[in-house]
Amino acid sequence: MKTRLIALLLLIATLGIGWFVWKTQANPASAYRFRLGLDLQGGTALTYQADVSKIDPSRVAASMASLRDVIERRVNLFGVSEPVVQTEEAGIAAGSGAAAERLIVELPGVTDVQQAVDQIGKTPLLEFRTLTIDTTHATIKNGVLDLGTTSPQFVASGLTGRYLDLATLEFDPTTGSPIIGLSFNAEGKDLFDKLTKDNVGKPLAIYLDGEQISAPTVNEEIRDGKAQITGSFTVADAQKLVRDLNYGSLPVPITLISTQTVGATLGEQVLNSGVKAGIIGLIIIGLFLILWYRLPGLVSVVSLATYIALMLALFKLIPVTLTSAGIAGFILSMGMAVDANILIFERMKEEIRSGRSITDSIREGFARAWLSIRDGNLSGLIASVILFWLGTSLVKGFALTLGLGIIVSLVTALVVSRTYLLALPTGGEGSSVARFFFGSGFRNKVDAHDFASQKRS
Repeated sequence: MKTRLIALLLLIATLGIGWFVWKTQANPASAYRFRLGLDLQGGTALTYQADVSKIDPSRVAASMASLRDVIERRVNLFGVSEPVVQTEEAGIAAGSGAAAERLIVELPGVTDVQQAVDQIGKTPLLEFRTLTIDTTHATIKNGVLDLGTTSPQFVASGLTGRYLDLATLEFDPTTGSPIIGLSFNAEGKDLFDKLTKDNVGKPLAIYLDGEQISAPTVNEEIRDGKAQITGSFTVADAQKLVRDLNYGSLPVPITLISTQTVGATLGEQVLNSGVKAGIIGLIIIGLFLILWYRLPGLVSVVSLATYIALMLALFKLIPVTLTSAGIAGFILSMGMAVDANILIFERMKEEIRSGRSITDSIREGFARAWLSIRDGNLSGLIASVILFWLGTSLVKGFALTLGLGIIVSLVTALVVSRTYLLALPTGGEGSSVARFFFGSGFRNKVDAHDFASQKRS
């Protein structure tokens, strides 16, 4: 009785989850609608090359993570629906001996490439540079170093917009001219402290996108991590610069190297094809299970419905950005979910033929099939983790849905299917009705002598 109550609760939960999936998808304003990738929704993908040549190798990963966050904040300012910003290591660059770091920006719904590029915009690269003087051709005159026509040069100090915490618009109390106040984070504060301490009495140049906009002289060591940019700014220009520094100061420079556009019509066709393939596959699998395994097959179809409802709900709640590759991984995971049930059913048949009762055969079938199910799913899960870890964005979508599907399939096969089977009435196990429903294939009964041996035992 307890098992049947649990089975009933599982069935109600499945219906509830299915209702949640349908209801949230039917409501255009719902926050839990499926997130569709670029290839299903249409839009533009931009690939940028990041120049990390001047960054310490140990800090490349952190710099790329910071770059991703900055670009993501900047794209979100333009209201693009569910943008995807991710970094990717493109392998060993030809002749460079170093891995090429790339930034991929996907803008669903934006099919105008120029519009997409404009939305990313020209994000400013803020740098502080210190003075260095080439004394190779300098001479000593009257005990004083004469630089002659040697021009001072400013070199990178390592302090960039990556360490910027906040930029604010301020006004000079004397002239009323707009100035930009800078406040660095904890790491930037220490760097700025050392930078000013080592350059007292020297100019400290501020560069924006490679152009010098200010070169104030350091009068004293600045320990509070505060700085100011002065120049011939209009209020509008200063406001724009403050906005760009707050939402777009890049830790490393980037260069656009490729664009890809997927039309909305093509994306809809890909989506419809994927959904159609999933429905056809589900119908074929369901028919096979019912025709071949009969009552246990029907139970596995109900369990498979639970599996699908759980997967779709997880796609919405995590949320998972669905791509064509992701849908392929989901469809493949459905086959793996069915595979676990088939292993269990075949073990059950063996137990019934050995003379066990149907109830005992169900329990023993699950116990004996567990090792095969565990090993098969574990190998698939390991492959999914490797693909997700080392693969490109397209492969990651496949690996994520496949790995998630494997985990959920284990739960539905070992918990849901088992509960439903044990909840079935098993009275009259030796009757022709029982022999028919627990038979398989083209046989109308398990075997007459199987049940005869049960009676003798």
